[in-house]
Amino acid sequence: MDLPRNFGRALRTARKLRGVSQEALDSVSSRTYISSLERGLKSPTLEKVDQIAGALAIHPVTLVAYSYLDPRDSDAFDKLLSQIKDELRQLMGARHE
Repeated sequence: MDLPRNFGRALRTARKLRGVSQEALDSVSSRTYISSLERGLKSPTLEKVDQIAGALAIHPVTLVAYSYLDPRDSDAFDKLLSQIKDELRQLMGARHE
């Protein structure tokens, strides 16, 4: 799995869906950086994912989750959401001291 390329695909898809140009994201990053992310040449930090997602008015987990979906697997969406829900329940149920 090529995560940088997959994240780039997710970012490009979300950006176009929201009708946002690369230039319009200049409040969080340069057009050159956004372009390099979309082409899979760079990987963003968690902080940068959060900033970009905020500028696109979507949850950062949406960008990350979409990066892990296999478009060739018709059940991928339901399998991924089920796995995430199960793991989040486990984490929330864990006792931390």
